[in-house]
Amino acid sequence: MNKEALGLLCGMALGFAGWFGGFGAFLLVAALGGLGYMAGRFLERGGDPRDLLASDRARR
Repeated sequence: MNKEALGLLCGMALGFAGWFGGFGAFLLVAALGGLGYMAGRFLERGGDPRDLLASDRARR
């Protein structure tokens, strides 16, 4: 899926959340979308999911 189509889908999801659920639902969908984006980008760059859960003290 190209970036334009993905942006369109995200915009539509935010629009529906704002229309049917109000501003609180809009913010919730936007926040969860941002977290999903960050996690996907981290994993795409070769990150290990366990690195997200490990504390800095456990790595040292």
